[in-house]
Amino acid sequence: MTSIETITLEVADPTAAQRFYTAAFGLDTQVGLSASQAPTTGFRGFSLSLTVSQPADVKALIGTALDAGATPLKPVTKSLWGYGGVVRAPDGTIWKVATSARKDKGPETRQIDSIVLLLGVADVAASRQFYVDRGLTVAKSFGRKYVEFATSSSPVKLALYGRRALAKDVGVPVDGSGSHRLVLGGDAGTFTDPDDFAWQAATVASAA
Repeated sequence: MTSIETITLEVADPTAAQRFYTAAFGLDTQVGLSASQAPTTGFRGFSLSLTVSQPADVKALIGTALDAGATPLKPVTKSLWGYGGVVRAPDGTIWKVATSARKDKGPETRQIDSIVLLLGVADVAASRQFYVDRGLTVAKSFGRKYVEFATSSSPVKLALYGRRALAKDVGVPVDGSGSHRLVLGGDAGTFTDPDDFAWQAATVASAA
């Protein structure tokens, strides 16, 4: 089954970024890092979400992210769908930590259940078809608003959301230009999608 296998964040200082991700979220191998000075301003058109099992873990992970130097975008709050908060890492990547649970089941564990890469796209239906044509399988779909693709052994799930809706969800203006500062790796080959997100063959991406 074709799926996303790796994601690589392009950052100004990979060593500093790795220190942040280890301290903030305990991420060591799930997300790759490579050096880049590519110009980028404003919203980069994507976010990464960490799904956890209870509110205590949301608060713990957001807390260590802020302690490690992240900028708060949305405070940790309870909502109709659960509990969550949003921060921007020092390298500029936007991270959301969330749970569908409204009450704690026990002490915090800081365990991450899943990582979801949300691409903010101009046309969800068109991008869905683009990826289906390249062998990805749709796991969930809500009309022209949201699509989630099936994964195999990847630590990261791939999903599509409208760009404006995603910007609103993470608490930033929709405007942005320049590089996404993101490279996706998979077995679908090397290409650029309709919103200029770059894919490389997984062996190439993992070596970046």
